[in-house]
Amino acid sequence: MKAKKGANGNIVLIGFMGVGKGRTARMLAEQTGKFAVDCDDLIESFANTRVKKIFANFGEPRFRELERMVATWLEKVVCDTIISTGGGFFNVPNIRKVGKIVYLHSDFDEIMNTIYAHPNVKKKIKKRPLLQDLDGAKDLFNIRLPLYREVADLEIKVSGRSIDDISNDICTQIAEK
Repeated sequence: MKAKKGANGNIVLIGFMGVGKGRTARMLAEQTGKFAVDCDDLIESFANTRVKKIFANFGEPRFRELERMVATWLEKVVCDTIISTGGGFFNVPNIRKVGKIVYLHSDFDEIMNTIYAHPNVKKKIKKRPLLQDLDGAKDLFNIRLPLYREVADLEIKVSGRSIDDISNDICTQIAEK
């Protein structure tokens, strides 16, 4: 199933950490024949270190600076690609130039239930520095919710759905726009 191309053919998946952007990107890549890239992997490549260490050694401001660098690179170099992003990537100033923006939405409690049900739950939480404080993470989710919706071209509800169903829905809705 082919997804309709935007200006550069990219599909950018945004949403809160743990919502399934990476899994969805891989399924979309399989269904559309496009490549999938992960922004956190690109940031780690640019910085030559792990996201967790960027936060620990340099703080969130340096991480956000690296996100902006990755966004510029994606805008200028990458086309016909599925891009999974970190939870705060939607704030980069050029996001609309990177591709068609798809917000994957789930309720906070559902996201946390999914993370806690994962066989490698400790690793999942450890690699997400902003999940170390659950009350703070929930506040962050509530702050970001309207912002995700504002920047998105398309919103897809993911709770209780298979990755295959979510991916098909994205392809169908993008083709209709």
